[in-house]
Amino acid sequence: MIAATDLPEDMNALKAVVVAQRAQNARLETLIAALRQAMFGRKSEKVEPDLFELALEDIEAGIAQVVAEGDANPQVTPTQTAKPRNTNRGSLPKHLPRFEEVIAPDSTVSYCGSERHLIGEDVSEFLDVIPLQLRVIVTRRPKYACRSCEAGITQAPAPAHVILGGMPTEASITHFLISKYIDHLR
Repeated sequence: MIAATDLPEDMNALKAVVVAQRAQNARLETLIAALRQAMFGRKSEKVEPDLFELALEDIEAGIAQVVAEGDANPQVTPTQTAKPRNTNRGSLPKHLPRFEEVIAPDSTVSYCGSERHLIGEDVSEFLDVIPLQLRVIVTRRPKYACRSCEAGITQAPAPAHVILGGMPTEASITHFLISKYIDHLR
């Protein structure tokens, strides 16, 4: 794109710029048509594979030339890259009922005999299915430490799950499998 201040004053020079722009537009339109044909056009097994390689080489050369022209021209604005999708991993809807389960260690008494105090907890949520009802099981595993001896942190081990790091429980996996393969639902 040429700025208005960079345009020549001479009429013949302006005509030359217009002709060059039209030639470039025609070449780009041909390149786009070839790309569309390669991606979306009719495909047949009767065509020799060598013909495709020649067409792709021409298209790649044209793309490289257009990119080089765009890099050389300081007035070309760079294209914006696509923003990654926002995914909702790990947060289940707040309106679902919660069933909380606290798994405490066997003993909160330290090796020195004093009582350990709560210093934090790990919280994980899993999606559970009860026929015609969804609920979220919240598992809390408190961590305990001793203030007097600092012997270490005690926490109950996490319960085993069918899918490591996954959110569905055994009941919800069973429900989804039965719905998909036996009831033929999507």
